[in-house]
Amino acid sequence: MFRFSSVYIRDILKMWRRFDYRRLDKWQKTLIRSSQIYHLPFGMRYFPYIIFVAIIAACGRTSTEDVPVPEPSNPNATTQARALFQNLERVRQEQVLFGQQDALAYGVKWFDEPDRSDVKDITGSHPAVHGWELGGIERGGTHNFDGISFSRMQDLIRQGYERGAVITVSWHMDNPATDGDAWDVTDEHRVVAAILPGGEHHDIFTSWLDVAAEFFSGLQATDDEGNTYLIPLIFRPWHEMNGHWFWWGAPFSSDEEFRQLYRFTVEYLRDEKGLHNLLWAYSPNSLGEFEHKDEYWRWYPGDDWVDVLGFDDYYTTWGGYGDADGVGRMTEYLVWLVEQAEARGKIPALTETGQAEMLTDLEWYTAQLLAS
Repeated sequence: MFRFSSVYIRDILKMWRRFDYRRLDKWQKTLIRSSQIYHLPFGMRYFPYIIFVAIIAACGRTSTEDVPVPEPSNPNATTQARALFQNLERVRQEQVLFGQQDALAYGVKWFDEPDRSDVKDITGSHPAVHGWELGGIERGGTHNFDGISFSRMQDLIRQGYERGAVITVSWHMDNPATDGDAWDVTDEHRVVAAILPGGEHHDIFTSWLDVAAEFFSGLQATDDEGNTYLIPLIFRPWHEMNGHWFWWGAPFSSDEEFRQLYRFTVEYLRDEKGLHNLLWAYSPNSLGEFEHKDEYWRWYPGDDWVDVLGFDDYYTTWGGYGDADGVGRMTEYLVWLVEQAEARGKIPALTETGQAEMLTDLEWYTAQLLAS
């Protein structure tokens, strides 16, 4: 049965620091279950949430000796990407790693200070998982919509990776049909159909993918023999596709059009641009949005295209979907996700969570998240 122990965040980080990293491959020391607190600076306000909160523990598994280690979806994955995937699978059986979005870039009342993160301020250690956002790169911007320059982001990704951190990247891509942002759905354009091969905005879309590919290609590290390689990372495009707030959302494309969009994105970056260092994550919004859990698979592109199965959820634990026992409901959802991922040889992850738009309950992490 899956459950988190009722321990404090500080205790989790102590568990992380005690983990014997010699058990893992030398180039990818960490990643299994991660939590990231994300502070978005809008004016003077901060909206905290967690992203990639947990690569979730196995349900009821007592031994892994006879269980084959799954392989990433890309048969040509780099050595480092393959190690990342397999270490996620191995270490998630027992370990929890804590992380933070934009961890090294800014935090509460500070911006771009050397060797600083909110997590380190509180615990004495940097987080194990670092998340980053590409929104704004598609139009040739120098900074993303969090105000972080992309060149600085690359430097910080390298720094984090050299420490052994796991890197995750999301992309709230602007609307290629309207010149609006990712949330521009006012005209209800059928944007997904328009950017697929043969669509009127397909060339714009591929040119934007080219820009992202250039960014990813610049993320290089050097091994002990002096050979350079691309840093492995988890890429999570087109998330929350079952919602109505992004132009790629369910009201604005057919299920098959979305599947084609996901597959084309993988094929283009993997085969056309040669990026074999990416693991791919699929993450609809909360299972609470579905009448039946099986609706989760409506937009799924297939096992050949996905490495991480997750979902985002900001409402379940505190009863936002009407459950009297929100913590129990979240546990149910996580158990289901783990079972589905294990059946398919994928990594299960709670990919975003938090207390809606503002953290007002100081015990939310322990009384709700960890209790789930």
